Amino acid sequence: MSSLSSSAQKIQNLLNELGYAYTVIEHAESTRTAQEAADRAGCELGQIVKSLIFRGKTSGKPILVLTSGPNRVNEKRISEYACESIGKADADFVRTVTGFAIGGVPPIGHAQTMETYLDEDFLKYQSIWAAAGTPNAIFELKTEDLKPMTGGRVVKVT
Repeated sequence: MSSLSSSAQKIQNLLNELGYAYTVIEHAESTRTAQEAADRAGCELGQIVKSLIFRGKTSGKPILVLTSGPNRVNEKRISEYACESIGKADADFVRTVTGFAIGGVPPIGHAQTMETYLDEDFLKYQSIWAAAGTPNAIFELKTEDLKPMTGGRVVKVT
């Protein structure tokens, strides 16, 4: 097995430290988009975890929404959960608060703790796939582990 890039290795190490026996897989091809990730994983688009970072318009706090591959986030609904208006975060903000570039943001291991919301649509699946620190790295996990792993709240995000 070839060695992982430093960002992917960071996620592999964190998974191990947290007691999860999941394996980060780094592909030669991109997993940056949900469709690319689904193609590499050989799974349904709905099984892909998209990590989207929003920013509170008043507080400036980062808000992480983990949503199912085909879904679009209803920003108004997330604003209601967060008790303030939100906006999409730019690439610099994403890298600052997560430590990762857009397209490779994992559900865990971020530079800052953030309010996290999990798409209820993941409950349709026994397993899901998430980014692992680079636009080429993913890992499969049991859906039931996403909530304890992230401390997120399961909600309707669409």
